[in-house]
Amino acid sequence: MADVMDFYRTMDKLAPFSTQMSFDNAGFLVGRGGQKVSVVLISLDITEEVVQEAVQCGAELIVSHHPVIFHPAKSVTDQDPTGRILLALTEHKIAAVCAHTNLDAAVGGVNDALAHTLGLSSAQVLHTDGIDEQGRPYGIGRIGVLTVDSGCTLPNFAAYVKQKLNASGVRFVDAGRPVCRVAVGGGACGDMLGDVLRLGGDTFVTADVKYNAFLDARAMGLNLIDAGHFSTENVICPVLEETLHAAFPAVKILRSACHHEVFSCL
Repeated sequence: MADVMDFYRTMDKLAPFSTQMSFDNAGFLVGRGGQKVSVVLISLDITEEVVQEAVQCGAELIVSHHPVIFHPAKSVTDQDPTGRILLALTEHKIAAVCAHTNLDAAVGGVNDALAHTLGLSSAQVLHTDGIDEQGRPYGIGRIGVLTVDSGCTLPNFAAYVKQKLNASGVRFVDAGRPVCRVAVGGGACGDMLGDVLRLGGDTFVTADVKYNAFLDARAMGLNLIDAGHFSTENVICPVLEETLHAAFPAVKILRSACHHEVFSCL
């Protein structure tokens, strides 16, 4: 039977943990490496609700995108959410492996999944951070050609993005350009407007966009869509499910049914 470290090594092959950004805390974060695994739960985040879901389905391991421990913990008690999550994981002997910025940048990771979901062809890395062991560039963001109704208006494309990502809502600024060459940045990539323009993009789909970035995009003549952090990154969960199922066919691989967008839009 596979153990936790077997899953860690598989995730390391998909998205090498050595490529994570300096501020990040991705990796094997909770549990015992030799613990045997019969059920895995995949989730974008590890929340208190997700831990309870793992308990109910008998999972010994949660694989998530966002690290369950991001900032250094000065205490682990039931007096704050992070403490309660860590206590619940350890009390129920549930391990946690988290692949964050390494999975954002990896070939076949978050941004490739986002580009594929939105129908982009000939996608290339938006901002190259390095070269992987197979000689392929890796980095944050992708840019490619829209293959679905290429040349559509931004309002129509924004509606398409909302539908494809099952987003609660989208915010956008229309620079008046037809949507043809589209860049994507899963999560908070509002500081990459210059990269999009440098590679000839007319439209950028990302999340957590600040007010001034919308102003800058309009002034630069760049269409900009904020489709939400959860929606632009949750596309990786089906990819992880498929990857881990292929690697461990005897293990039950589940996607969280309880974790969803935290906010609602009117």
